[in-house]
Amino acid sequence: MPAAQRVAGLGRLLCGKSGGRTRLRRLYQDGSAKIRLPAVQGDPLEAVLINTAGGLTGGDRLGWTIEVGADASACITTQACEKVYRAAADRAETSVGLRVAPGGRIAWLPQETIVFNRAAFARRLDVELARDAEALVLEATLFGRLAMGERAVDGSFHDRWRVHQDGTLIHAEDFRVGPDIAATLQRRAAAGGALAIATLLLVSPQAENLLEPARAIVGDPGIGGWGGASFLSVGRSGKLLARLCASDGYQLRERLVPLVELLNGRAGLPKLWSL
Repeated sequence: MPAAQRVAGLGRLLCGKSGGRTRLRRLYQDGSAKIRLPAVQGDPLEAVLINTAGGLTGGDRLGWTIEVGADASACITTQACEKVYRAAADRAETSVGLRVAPGGRIAWLPQETIVFNRAAFARRLDVELARDAEALVLEATLFGRLAMGERAVDGSFHDRWRVHQDGTLIHAEDFRVGPDIAATLQRRAAAGGALAIATLLLVSPQAENLLEPARAIVGDPGIGGWGGASFLSVGRSGKLLARLCASDGYQLRERLVPLVELLNGRAGLPKLWSL
């Protein structure tokens, strides 16, 4: 049997400050990776990432590189939730590289990744920040869709983050689950039975001031789910780390949306999140 055709996509975007606002300087897209720029009145520049393959499965490869110039600002999101389907062989892989120059800011705010049963997926996120650059980074994952009667029982999922500022590693984490996804997520030390999880990291001198408002959202007893938020000083800046767990994607978004609005300041939510 001939080998099945696999997805291969690569997208790169470089933006910089010019004429008092952030403007596109370079755009490259190859294969299934497409980038669109909605019209905005001012900063930040908004970019929408699209995987025209409609999802990922074993053997697929997708890569994104975003560079933000000095004093520029960009908000990056996706057209829709990324779906990771059952893998017959190998695993799907996504790599993301974010680089921000002095005085720049990036908000990496993709919509949720949906992991289907027997999927195999690895995601790598590498962030390089200049000494006084800022970043808001989000990844949210749904292990199935309860409303559709779907649940990720078996498979493998690996999420790897490395964040450097001024050449120093300031945040690193590896989240790996599988092959028995459902049983692992049931454990109290893992997700306590949650099927929807999200991690947000804010690197900014303002991060400490936002800790208590963030905790009020994360720990709101009137909203389903649970989680936590913490702050650590890193050099001349600081980082706020928040984690959310919920029974499904709807309950996750009930807290995720106001939390993103809080941490992203005046830029608020990407337009596509409200459609």
